[in-house]
Amino acid sequence: MKNLKKGLFTLILFTNILNAQEVYATFNVQASKNAHLAFNSSGIVNHIYVDVSSEIKKGDTLAKLHNNDHKAMVAISQTALKYAKRDYNRQVKVKHMIDKAKFDQYAYKHENAKNQLRYQQALLAKTTLKAPFDGIIYEKSVEIGDMVSGQMKTIVFKIQSKNARKLVLEFDQKYHKIIKIGDVFNYKLDGDTTPYQGKITKIYPYANNKTRKISAEVLCKDLMVGLFGDGYITSKN
Repeated sequence: MKNLKKGLFTLILFTNILNAQEVYATFNVQASKNAHLAFNSSGIVNHIYVDVSSEIKKGDTLAKLHNNDHKAMVAISQTALKYAKRDYNRQVKVKHMIDKAKFDQYAYKHENAKNQLRYQQALLAKTTLKAPFDGIIYEKSVEIGDMVSGQMKTIVFKIQSKNARKLVLEFDQKYHKIIKIGDVFNYKLDGDTTPYQGKITKIYPYANNKTRKISAEVLCKDLMVGLFGDGYITSKN
């Protein structure tokens, strides 16, 4: 019985090896996260707090536009809200003694003043550019004094994740039914004999109609963005 079980295990293992298939794939190294940052407002660049190779955290202030006019409008709106609130509170105390339509006018002015303040604060916030995620600056396109346009979306910085990377693979479309998420990818970088291994985490749901290739992703770390290489996907399907 023991020899029978051993033989059966060997048969299953041998069958799995036979069913496994290696599919050739090329790849490029890309940052896991990548963004082109621009101001959502027009103006003149007043402050720049980072440079190329600066490491940043999510929420860090990267640059600011001249915004004294926006600050003044926020102050004006705060004053308007202050006195609109006073008038409204006074009317609340005598609400039962005055005409409802008149009371509604004070309520409207109070609500409108709050909305105006929020609007001016939003415009002011657009003059500050902040980091959307942890990463590193790899390109800076403006200097202090440059004019940027919110409508033209002038690119100010390009950032990418510091260590998180992904391999974007390409393999022949004839294997679209074979390759699955979780399949192992053994690969090497061009010019480097070091072997690496990863697992497929994403398969793109289409084939390129020009190259007849399907793309997939493998997560990795610390490789330089822009490198390329090749390897084999081991599929058991």
